Amino acid sequence: MFAAPTIAQVAQLPDFTYQARLQQDGQPLNGAVDLIAPGVSVTAGGTAAAELVNTAAAAELEKIIRRYGEERWSKRIAEFIVAERQQKPIETTGRLVEVIKKAIPAGARQEGPHPAKRTFQALRIAVNGELEILEAAVASAVEALAPGGRLAVITFHSLEDRIVKTKMKELAAGCTCPPDLPVCICGKSAKGKVLTGKPILPSQQELAENPRARSAKLRGFRKSEKPFSEMET
Repeated sequence: MFAAPTIAQVAQLPDFTYQARLQQDGQPLNGAVDLIAPGVSVTAGGTAAAELVNTAAAAELEKIIRRYGEERWSKRIAEFIVAERQQKPIETTGRLVEVIKKAIPAGARQEGPHPAKRTFQALRIAVNGELEILEAAVASAVEALAPGGRLAVITFHSLEDRIVKTKMKELAAGCTCPPDLPVCICGKSAKGKVLTGKPILPSQQELAENPRARSAKLRGFRKSEKPFSEMET
């Protein structure tokens, strides 16, 4: 079986000290991605985290933070970032964290994860182009499997899970021709079978032992050993 963690899964490593490192002021913002996923590239298409934070329009920042971070205060955070950088470029993680804290009402900061977590996650996803490469990665992983091999993908973000789910269903569907055609003309064939109708979630015992697993979702796929129509169910 081939286990394929998403980039976000790196943040679940036991020695990861996310909250403490987020509070370390003075660290260059271009290393901010490393706060979420150590060792992951901080640039994509020539765009670094600092460049994105200091040059993107408020509307673009709001869209990134809302879509990739699923942050309810995305508009306020984007507006505060733009206002702050007009005074002085935001160059360190500590300064960005302070801006985010100012943008989020005090009452909303009392519960849940670190208030900057969703914004840093959104920046990481945007900078690394993670969602764009995930779909291709799932398809490539299935192609690399031996016949009958199994692929397991663990995601920690709803957007990632949606992409994995859709791609696995597509790989299992095969022919995409209209049903009224007498013969297949698309040439596509099923690559295997989805093993998880619904994602497998962590048990209460696992959550008690590892609270970081609370957002984990596991999906599985089995590659065909022979033509899909002949596969055992």
